[in-house]
Amino acid sequence: MATAHLSIQILRPIPAACVSFQRVTTTGLPSTCPSPPATLLKTRKEAIPTNQKFKWVRKLSLVDQSSPPKPTVDVEGLVSFLYDDLPHLFDDQGIDRTAYDEQVKFRDPITKHDTISGYLFNISLLKVLFRPLFQLHWVKQTGPYEITTRWTMVMKFMPLPWKPELVFTGTSVMGINPKNGKFCSHVDFWDCIENNEYFSLEGLWDVFRQLRIYKTPDLETPRYKILKRTANYEVRKYTPFIVVETNGDKLSGSNGFNAVAGYIFGKNSTMEKIPMTTPVFTQALDPELSEVSIQIVLPLEKDISSLPDPSQETVNLRKVEEGIAAALKFSGKPTEDVVREIEKALRSNLIKDSLKPKMGCLLARYNDPGRTWNFTMVMDNVANENCIKLSTLNSQYQKTVTIKPNSIHSSAAKPFIYATIRRSWNCRQNLENFCGVCICFHSCRQQLGMGTLKNITALSRGDRKNFHVTSSW
Repeated sequence: MATAHLSIQILRPIPAACVSFQRVTTTGLPSTCPSPPATLLKTRKEAIPTNQKFKWVRKLSLVDQSSPPKPTVDVEGLVSFLYDDLPHLFDDQGIDRTAYDEQVKFRDPITKHDTISGYLFNISLLKVLFRPLFQLHWVKQTGPYEITTRWTMVMKFMPLPWKPELVFTGTSVMGINPKNGKFCSHVDFWDCIENNEYFSLEGLWDVFRQLRIYKTPDLETPRYKILKRTANYEVRKYTPFIVVETNGDKLSGSNGFNAVAGYIFGKNSTMEKIPMTTPVFTQALDPELSEVSIQIVLPLEKDISSLPDPSQETVNLRKVEEGIAAALKFSGKPTEDVVREIEKALRSNLIKDSLKPKMGCLLARYNDPGRTWNFTMVMDNVANENCIKLSTLNSQYQKTVTIKPNSIHSSAAKPFIYATIRRSWNCRQNLENFCGVCICFHSCRQQLGMGTLKNITALSRGDRKNFHVTSSW
């Protein structure tokens, strides 16, 4: 299974003072620098649409915001309160219900409640089904009796075996009752849809789309926060990380991979072996996307001053500073044509949203060459930030394996590898899942001639003795 992200150049550092979206770049696509913060952060005018179909939003508030009397509510105090209270939305402490009217009206594109009890029940249900993580970005007053917040919510849907991750970003417009200073309405607007009116079929479809089956390797990866998720891309804020890199040939290519992979496998000044991570990056900095480097991310706990020097002069270590990027996810085989089309689409959507992409792009491929092979893409909706052929990534183990009923052999493979497989393998007719050692299985599909191949994965080089079949038959 493979998952790929295309982002616009992500690697420009952001000053600490510019954390609220002063500059945007996209991973795997050209990076972007939004003009004013309003390009990413919806203003009150954006948060509360004025066209006819959104008049219901105004009706939720008990307060006329147009010509209000002199405010008697401490709105600044409520802003500070929300900064403290909302981060507890889904933890054991929970929000302070005394800050809300008993008849508070809550709306989002697919949910509505008209009491604080119903609102709290909805929160409890989400905690059980989704294990949500709520991130509050900012809170500010947008009217005499109105406060707007911007947030990100990441949720894992626990009832499904693959536990898909759902991401929503948006704004919440909260109306204040001037008679008692409590919140009387709470209306959510999602960035990923146009129709935020309840009940939004577009919103429901967005939820179902995120429940698809996909998989990425369970390996360490650079950390980032999703600041905004639209229908066409994500805006991410990355923390610093270190890469080992060398020259590549093209965005979808793998030339140079053996050199950077050799560094983590021990071809360095101290012969230290470093754990594998994801993704594998290919980055182009020129408009034609022809000057390419290939990079492997190093474990986050590593410090560049303590890492061993590369043994090859063409291989370098580099620290990637904190930055903001816009990324577009896709699955399937990342051919050069596919990658360039996605780059154009991402760049076009950024410009359409008044963002200014930087030159070049970054392609992130998440299928681990030590565990997930190219032909495992037979599974639908595989999570791929770009497929990398195992045959080119792990040349040390490019051995052809033929699987037949009740037998398996490895041509020219090391004897102990062959023996380990023979002791643990019990081949059956309908092959569903197969775990193997770190050798190339790129021709297995043609040689199997039996059953339906759904998911084939391989253990890393250090796990050869733990070879096993993972599925029921």
